[in-house]
This record gives sequence, structure tokens and C-alpha cells, in this order.
Amino acid sequence: MFAKAVLDNGFRIVTQEMLDHRSVSLGIWVENGSRHEAQRENGISHFIEHLLFKGTEQRTAAQIAEEMDAVGGVLNAFTSKEHTCYYAKVLDEDLPLAIDLLTDIFLHSNFDGEEIERERSVILQEISQAEDTPDDYIHDLFSVDFFKDHPLARPICGSLETVNSFRRQDFLTFFKSRYRPRRVVIAGAGHLRHDQLVQAFKERLGAVSDPLNDGRSTSEDGVRTPEMQSGIFQHAKSLEQVHLCLGVPGVHQTHPQRYAAYVLNTLLGGGMSSRLFQEIREKRGKAYSVYSFSSAYRDVGYLGVYAGTSLEWVEEVVELIVKELKRLAAGEIKDEEIRRTQGQLVGSMMLGLESTDSWMSHIARNEIYFGEPITTDEICRGVRAVSRDAVVDLASTLFGSQGIALSLLGDFKDAIKIKI
Repeated sequence: MFAKAVLDNGFRIVTQEMLDHRSVSLGIWVENGSRHEAQRENGISHFIEHLLFKGTEQRTAAQIAEEMDAVGGVLNAFTSKEHTCYYAKVLDEDLPLAIDLLTDIFLHSNFDGEEIERERSVILQEISQAEDTPDDYIHDLFSVDFFKDHPLARPICGSLETVNSFRRQDFLTFFKSRYRPRRVVIAGAGHLRHDQLVQAFKERLGAVSDPLNDGRSTSEDGVRTPEMQSGIFQHAKSLEQVHLCLGVPGVHQTHPQRYAAYVLNTLLGGGMSSRLFQEIREKRGKAYSVYSFSSAYRDVGYLGVYAGTSLEWVEEVVELIVKELKRLAAGEIKDEEIRRTQGQLVGSMMLGLESTDSWMSHIARNEIYFGEPITTDEICRGVRAVSRDAVVDLASTLFGSQGIALSLLGDFKDAIKIKI
């Protein structure tokens, strides 16, 4: 059962009671991510996410870890382009501990100078590791090429230059500006009682005030919609393979055609039965890994394809991908494919929501992007209602007239000659 409450100071609390489970997942979601940073601040949201686990007025970093390990729970966080989440998963009997730990790090973190320097080294290693993982790194490069100078283009972890430039006061100023009650969603799912959870957070967060009331983001630049680029972008790196991302403008999070976009993406490259996997890997053996993906933000999105292949095959692989896009845009889709893809989407969604942490994320994202719950029945109906014509119309729009962006990472000697 879903429920929602809003504290007087603006904190939103959404819950999904699942009393047949023994676990509880709890998350504090802040509507702040890398797109809300100025260029000089790139990576500061991710850095703050790390620092909130490095000690509070009551606990050291080791004590935070020890208390959660002692009950077999999970305490972690992640930063994305548009939000940051601090979450815990525990047995129902340990929910008070999860609430205490999460609110302690959220309200009373020290931002200790020595911890900042230690964590700076960790994040610099994280950046280096990402650049040494080409099948991940190509996605960062594609964002830079596709979104160009917009904050969405920048890597979530930041750069070596920006991460090295941050000082303690920078974190305090950014935290004060962005971590404000009206930007926070508290989501809980599992064996809990909504009223009791609301009361617990009211006691801990009810007195928190918003020191700023101007409503401004740290980076107003992140509010504007980006102008998406097209073309071919080569990035040289000594590698055995060529890694590529190809993409076109897609649909944003709340777009009316989002269900058709789900079906189109899955049909194109969303599994072993998808067109790209069957054509490029199974029939031709030209890639070990090939798939499509959809990235959707508040106001913009894109549909992309990833593949890793040899240098000698890269032109053929790109041609095969573009050929498949054109086939979809031309309406070469069977009703049987649509039905199979709809079943795949519904089944994978329902299986994915069997855990409390998945439900916690589900209701939090719904609140952030829609401001209301979107039930699984509604999603299933939306997917099942997608017609073949709707998928063809969307494919024609996305693949027919818009430019394609192609980012390539590999050991190139010359410019790749590809028509897209």
C-alpha cells in the first residue's frame, strides 16, 4: 500500500508497505546531481556523497560501517546526473538504526579536512579506473560529444582538475545551497508502517529550516534544455577493441510516448532475442557485447546503442546498426515482435520489483519525476496498450529525420570513413 506525507518544512515522505517481507529499504533522495553543478564544480555532488560517510559529530567513519555491519545490513549511496541517493537495507527490527544512521550522516557530517584529502585520493583513483574501463568510458565520452557544453555532458565523478580544486568551504557552500528540504524525498519500502516512519522523520527532520528561499540552483545552466549534437567523434586510446556508442535524441522521463519508447528500445537491443543481438552477434559474430539503451532526464533523453568490436569490423557493425534503425523507421516490424517485447518488459519489471530496494527506488523516482505514484498496473497497461503503429511512428521520428551521433574509442591510425 502506497502512502505519502509532506512535513511542514517541505520534506516529502513516500512509502510502500509490504508487510509480507522481513526487510526494509530506506532512502534519502536529494534532487541534486551533476547537471546542477557549474563547470568549475563538476564532481562536487559525487564528492559530497562520499564525504557523508566519513564521520559525524557522533560517529567516526569506522563506527558508521561497524553499526550497519553488525546487523547484516547495507548502507550505501550513489550520484546520478539529476539526483543523489543515500540508502539502507535492513531487517524490519533494525529500521530504527537505519533511520538514525541516515539522518545522522545527512544532518551532522563533519566534512573533516583529513577525510577530505583521503577521499580526494579515492575519487581520483575512481576517475582513473573509469578511464581504464573502455566499455564504461565510451558512455562518458558519448555524453560529452552529444550534449557538448551542457552540464549533462560532464562526467558525474568530475575531472582530475576539478576534484583537485575543491576545498572544505566549497563543500559546505554547495551542500547548504542544494541540500534543502523541498528538494528531498524520503522513500521507504518493506515491512514498515507509514505513520510510524513519518513520525520518526518528523522528530529528526521537522526542525530543519531552509536557510535560503530564493529558489535558485547552484548552476542555472543546468536548468536549460541542451542542444543535442550529431556527427562522428573519434577518441584515440591504445586498445584491442573499438568501443562505440551511437545515439539519437529520444524522449524525456514523463513523455507521453515513453511506453512506446520502452518497447522500441527493448525490441532494438534489449535482450538476447533483440534485433541487434541476433543480427550482429548471433548471425555474424561481429561483437561479443551489443545492446541498446535509453537515458531519460527531466526534460530530454536519448536512445543509444553500444557495441564492442574489432577495428577491422567497426565500419560493418555501424552500418548494420544504422540499417536496423532504418528498417524500424520504415515500419518493418511484425505484430508478433511487439507482443513478445511487451511480455518481456512486463515480466522483467515485475520480477525486478520483488525486492524492497527496487520498490523504494520505484516510488522515489515516481515522486521526483511525476509527483505522484505510478502503479505497476498502470505501467503494465501502458506497455500492453502500445500498438505497432505507435512504435513505427516513434521509430520514424527518432531515426528518420534527426541526426545521429557516433562516438568511437580505439587505437585509430586514420579517420574512420562511415556514413551515418
